[in-house]
Order: sequence, then C-alpha cells, then structure tokens
Amino acid sequence: MLSRPVEYYRDRAKEMFLSGYNCSQAVVMAFIDELDVDKNAALLMASPFGGGLGRLREVCGTVSGMCMAAGLMLGYSDPKAYSEKAALYAHIQNMAAAFKEKNGSYICRELLKGVVHTDGGAPEKRTEEYYKKRPCPQLCADAAEILARYVKDLQEEEK
Repeated sequence: MLSRPVEYYRDRAKEMFLSGYNCSQAVVMAFIDELDVDKNAALLMASPFGGGLGRLREVCGTVSGMCMAAGLMLGYSDPKAYSEKAALYAHIQNMAAAFKEKNGSYICRELLKGVVHTDGGAPEKRTEEYYKKRPCPQLCADAAEILARYVKDLQEEEK
C-alpha cells in the first residue's frame, strides 16, 4: 500500500498545511498518490473537517484526515462486512490512541488550549502570527506519521 518512507508522509502533511490546506486536507493529501480516489474529490471530502469539524474544535481535523485516508486504504464498502468493520474500527481506535498518547488529546480545543477562538465559520488568515500560536503543522505531521507507521506495520505482518 505505502511505497515511500514514513518521513515522506510526515513531511508532506506538514508541507500541505503550511501551503494553505486545512488540517484534515493536509493529512489526506500526504497520502493522495497512494489512494484510489480523485484528488479533487478527496480535498472536497476533507474540507469540512478543518478546525475540528468546521471550526467547532471537536475531533482534531488531523485525526479526521488520518481516519479518512485510513478508510480509503483499510476500509470496507460492503454493508454486511461485519468482520471488516470491526477490524477497521480497531485500527482507528489504535491510531487515535497513539495520537492522544503523543499529543495529550485528539480534541481540537484541548490541543489549541490558549489560542483565542473567534465565533463563526470564517477561518483566520494564515499569517506568520497564525502559525506561531498553533501546533497544527506538527499535529498534521504526527497524524500522517501514525497512519504511515501503522499501515507499514500491517504490510509487514502480511508478508
């Protein structure tokens, strides 16, 4: 499934965020070359999850992006695929736990504690100050690294 080193996905996710994609899009885009999905469709699908679900600061968008990419790599499409569903949910729970262990939470408002939040849907402009007060580029990198390591470990187990 994954042909590049883990560091590639980690660096790519951070790069994508710093180029202007939201956190969820950045993680999905780190894996786009290896996903069987149209790039534009993936960007559209991930777009509402930035800022912890449309800036609601719920589940971190990086974790949502990690889960979307994981679904495209490890997911199921048959509604009666109970064992596949159980396996996918176990994978997602393991990756979310790894993210929480590394960062203390997978809830956006907890990860951005101390960063002033404005009400409404309008995202803040991406300025130097914006990047200084947020751990988001690093969180994108962490989510991509966790997914890449997890998938590579599964690939090794299958050999």
